Amino acid sequence: MSRMPVEKGIIGKKLGMTQIFIPANGNVVPVTVIEAGPCAVVQKKTAENDGYIAVQLGFVDYTEKKERKVIKPIRGHFKKAGMAAKRHLKEFKLKNSGDLKVGDKILADTFKEGEKVDVTGRTKGHGYTGVVKRWGFALKKASHGIGPVHRHGGSLGANSDPSRIMKNKKMAGQYGNEQVTISNLEIVKVDKDKNLIAVKGAVPGPKGAIIFIKSAAKQK
Repeated sequence: MSRMPVEKGIIGKKLGMTQIFIPANGNVVPVTVIEAGPCAVVQKKTAENDGYIAVQLGFVDYTEKKERKVIKPIRGHFKKAGMAAKRHLKEFKLKNSGDLKVGDKILADTFKEGEKVDVTGRTKGHGYTGVVKRWGFALKKASHGIGPVHRHGGSLGANSDPSRIMKNKKMAGQYGNEQVTISNLEIVKVDKDKNLIAVKGAVPGPKGAIIFIKSAAKQK
């Protein structure tokens, strides 16, 4: 099933968290500061050629030293668009995709204060972890001969029936480093000159992570 078009979308970089004082009600709001754009329209997808309407946005130019390492097919993709190669690409199905042209710029001020957005990012990776860190299992009592199993998961199932471990059992494994979307975050402040957006609350990923902002799909 194809995704429904959204009103707005942009690529950004997470800079970190701070707090903003709201004079109207005297509240101090925790916010995540995001460098949003400028993003360039690198390619247009049309119903005639691709079967759907969308735009591909590019974010952050390569340095001159790094641009030489871009492979030829990608270099040709940007040469066709008549622009320098971008480090990050993301396709958005926007409601006004048909009106945008290759080379158009999308800036932070496309969003307004008070709007609700969905923010998608990749969480911090914690590597291969045990059940205590990954799922919050309780530790066994560390006394009376517990041995080397005080952080183990314990019994995983009967050996007679069903004679196997059921799917989705909480076990040790890869923790983090997965795509997560936080829905219905409020935009508290937009700085057009510095291309900054302050979003209420936390968003996935470490400082410097690339994230995607788009209009909330299911607004409360």
